[in-house]
Amino acid sequence: MLDTLLLSRIQFAANISFHILFPTITIALAWFLAFFKLKYDLTGHPVWLRAYRFWVKIFALSFALGVVSGITMSFQFGTNWPGFMEKVGNIAGPLLGYEVLTAFFMEATFLGIMLFGMKRVPPKIHTLATFLVAIGTTLSAFWILSLNSWMQTPTGFELRDGIVYPTDWFEVIFNPSFGYRFFHMLLASALTASFLIAGVSAYRMLKNDEKHAPKKALTVALTVAALLTPIQAFVGDLHGLNTLKHQPQKIAAMEGVWETEKGAPLLLFAIPNEEEKRNDFAIGIPNMASFILTHDVNGEIKGLNEFKGEHPPVKPVFFGFRIMVGMGMLMILVAFVTRFTLWKKGELPKWQLKALVAMTFSGWIATLAGWYVTEIGRQPYIVSGVLRVEDAVTTIASENVLFTLVGYLTIYAILLYAYIRTLFHTASKSVEVEEYDMKEFAEEVTRV
Repeated sequence: MLDTLLLSRIQFAANISFHILFPTITIALAWFLAFFKLKYDLTGHPVWLRAYRFWVKIFALSFALGVVSGITMSFQFGTNWPGFMEKVGNIAGPLLGYEVLTAFFMEATFLGIMLFGMKRVPPKIHTLATFLVAIGTTLSAFWILSLNSWMQTPTGFELRDGIVYPTDWFEVIFNPSFGYRFFHMLLASALTASFLIAGVSAYRMLKNDEKHAPKKALTVALTVAALLTPIQAFVGDLHGLNTLKHQPQKIAAMEGVWETEKGAPLLLFAIPNEEEKRNDFAIGIPNMASFILTHDVNGEIKGLNEFKGEHPPVKPVFFGFRIMVGMGMLMILVAFVTRFTLWKKGELPKWQLKALVAMTFSGWIATLAGWYVTEIGRQPYIVSGVLRVEDAVTTIASENVLFTLVGYLTIYAILLYAYIRTLFHTASKSVEVEEYDMKEFAEEVTRV
C-alpha cells in the first residue's frame, strides 16, 4: 500500500504543477497588456485596443485559476506538511504574508478597474491600473521566489530548540540563489506568454482571421521571444554555476556524474542506472560538462558518490533537465525562424503558423521540467540541510490522503481541459468579429 509520505508528495506535486501553469502566464501577460494599452493611448489606433480586449479575457481566466489553485496549495502546508510550518514558519509565514499584503491585494484591487473600468474611469487611470496589476504580479513572483530560493539555499537564520528563527531578513530574502531564480522565472514567464500569444494568434490566422489585431499581437510576441530566448539561455547558465556552488549534488544528478571526475562529458542521452551507479547507453561530448560548469575542460565535478543519502533521485532530475533544455532550444529555433520570416516576407506561411500553434504551451513544458529539476533536486530535504521531507509530513492515514489526491487530480484535469477549450473557443469566436472601421471607431470614442 502507498504510504502517507509518498501520497502527500504526489499530491503537492500535482497541486503546484497545476498552479504554476497560470502565474507563469499572468506574470508576463500583464506586462503585454500594459504595452497594448499604452500603445493605444499613444496612437489612438483601435488595433491595440482590440488586442488588449481579447487578451485581458485570457488574463482574467488565468488569474482566477491561479488564485484558486494557490489557496488549496497553501492549505496543504497545514494538512499534509505540518512539520514545515512548525519548524520554518517563522520565515515562511512572513514571506507568504508579504506576498499577500504587497502584491495580491494590489493585483486584486486594480484588476477590477482593469476589467470593468475602461468606460468608468479616465483612460490614464485605466492604464495606470493595468500597470499596477503588472507590478503586482511581479511583486508576487518576488516574494514566492524569495521563499523558494531560501528553501534551496537557506541563510540569515539560527536554530533554537530545533526551530528556525530569522537573524537577518536581508540575507533571508536575498539569499545566494534568489537573484538567479527570480530572473530565470521572469524570463520563463515572458517566454511562456510570448508563445501563448503567438500560438493563439497563429490559430486565429489559420481560421482566416484577417484582422490586424492578431497580426500585431503575433509580431509583438515573436519579437519578445526572439529577444529573450538567448538571454534566458545565458541566465540559465549563470543559475547552473550558482547551483554548482551551493547544491553540487543537484548538478551531479543533472549531469549523471556518479564518481567525482575531471573532464566530465556532457551527456546528450543516457539512462541512469541507480542500482549499479552508472549510465547505460550513454552518448556524450567529452569534457563538455566540465567546460560548461567550470570553464575548464579538465575542471572537477563532484560525483554522487560524495553525497550518499544526501542526493536526489537521479532519473527525474537527469531527464527533467534535458527536457527543459531541449524545449528551450526548440523555442529559440522557432522564435528566430518565424520572426526572421515575418521580417523578410511580412507574413508567415501556413506551416510556420501551424508550428506556432503546436508551440502554444511550450513554455508550460519547459517551466514544469525546470521546476521538477529544482524541487526534486533538493531531495531528500524540504529545506536544504535543515529539514528533511519525511520529518515534515503529516501523520494522518494514507487512505485520507489518497481520497483527496484523487479528488484533486479529477478536478484539475477537468479545469485544465476547460481552460484550454475556453482559450481556443474564445479565439474562434473572435474570428467572427468584424474589423474596426476607423470612422465608426472615432464616433464610438466620441460617444464614450
